[in-house]
Formats: sequence, structure tokens, C-alpha cells
Amino acid sequence: MNNSRTLKLTGCLFLLGAALSYAAPATENWDNHCVKCHGADGKGQTKVGKKLSLKDYTDAKVQAELKDDEMIKTTTEGFKDKAGKEKMKAYGAVLTPDEIKDLVAHIRKFKG
Repeated sequence: MNNSRTLKLTGCLFLLGAALSYAAPATENWDNHCVKCHGADGKGQTKVGKKLSLKDYTDAKVQAELKDDEMIKTTTEGFKDKAGKEKMKAYGAVLTPDEIKDLVAHIRKFKG
């Protein structure tokens, strides 16, 4: 194989590897998946957030009650009420485990 072909192949493989390993930043995932209900500020004061009585992530007391493993589980598996009605969709098929952990860390930044 000549040097030009080798360089092109190497470049293509590098780009493919970078694309496959890409993990969206937590802020991007928050904006794409969470803002509609939880709000950009994490207060849950959106139309949907108010309807679902979502927690205010800026409240230190709320933050103290939240457990990382529970937030990871809820984000991964979703949340249903006692009647089995979906209140939050599951993101385990959409986000990687690391992206979900990063979202939890992002939620922690809302603490006032």
C-alpha cells in the first residue's frame, strides 16, 4: 500500500474511532433530554414540571435527599407511578452509563 493510501486509511479509522467514542457533554444531554420538564435552571417550573410536581434541584434540602444511585437508576430505567403510568421515560438505551453519571453530576451543580 502506498503512503497516501495508508494516511487516508489511518485518518478514516481515527475519525471513525472518535465518532464511536463520542459522549455528549452533560449540558448538551440536559438541554436535549431534561429541560422540557426540569427546566434549564433545574427548578422544575416548566408546564410539564409543574404538572408532575417535579423537585427543585436548586434546593439544598432536595439535593441532600437525592441519592446518586437512585438518580442513575431512574434516568436509566425511567419512572412510573404506582398505577404503572410512565412519568419519565428511560434513557438507558439513548445515553451511555457515563453520560448518565455525568447528568447526575450536572444536577448536583444546581444546588444553591
